[in-house]
Amino acid sequence: MKKWLLIGGVVVIILIIFLVVGVSNLGPLIKNAVNTYGPKITKTEMRLADVSISIFSGEAKLKGFYLGNPKGFKSPEAVKVGSVYVDVDEGSLTGDTIIIDKIEVVRPEITYEKARGTDNFQTILNNVKRTVGAGGPSKKETEKEGGGKKILIRDFIVKGGKVNLAMSMLAGKSISAPLPDIHLKDVGKKGASPAEAFEEVFAALYEKITSHAVTDVLNHGLKALGPGIEAVGEGARKELEGVTGGAKKELEGVTDKVKGLFGK
Repeated sequence: MKKWLLIGGVVVIILIIFLVVGVSNLGPLIKNAVNTYGPKITKTEMRLADVSISIFSGEAKLKGFYLGNPKGFKSPEAVKVGSVYVDVDEGSLTGDTIIIDKIEVVRPEITYEKARGTDNFQTILNNVKRTVGAGGPSKKETEKEGGGKKILIRDFIVKGGKVNLAMSMLAGKSISAPLPDIHLKDVGKKGASPAEAFEEVFAALYEKITSHAVTDVLNHGLKALGPGIEAVGEGARKELEGVTGGAKKELEGVTDKVKGLFGK
């Protein structure tokens, strides 16, 4: 009996060591993947400040997530998040497809910038689509950075978010709207590349940002600024009188954009 108890104790110790070593290595793996593989997908700056792991639950807390804007946009970032909670199926780490039971993004701060007939999120989404269409970064790069594996996200949740409108005509004024909560199931289905999974998530986020629930509030905020914001547009028009071509044509619609920015 004592022999069996001893063997049982050794097995338990080995399992604990395996879990501690395996889970503790998960933090650097996540951080490295976000900071090095992420920018290759979006073609913008992307970084993660830190990852903390719960040894007993296998859950990870991602701290200080930042997604930068593409070139040509003036606001410092597109998305920043204080905390992202990730629950990974540890048993899947050694397989070809990593299963993530849940990703929960809490209170993301979205900066939605309109410029030159487009916006920052549409530009980032186009970048992601081109990455997916090109097959993502090279096989050598993805294997080096841990991106060669497929991923499946059982539940992807975004809650408590806020959308801040950024436009040059606002002259420093702030207009914001609540971001409707998002809940996606089985992102990646039977397994997708990180770029494919990101495209699916980002497309859903962009759909919420440009939904009536958000744009109606932002339009109302623009109208509430009244004559002051229209004066900004008129001042820009007078300042650039005589400009020909596309710039002049763009300025001609400034007042109309103020009255109904999104046309929805």
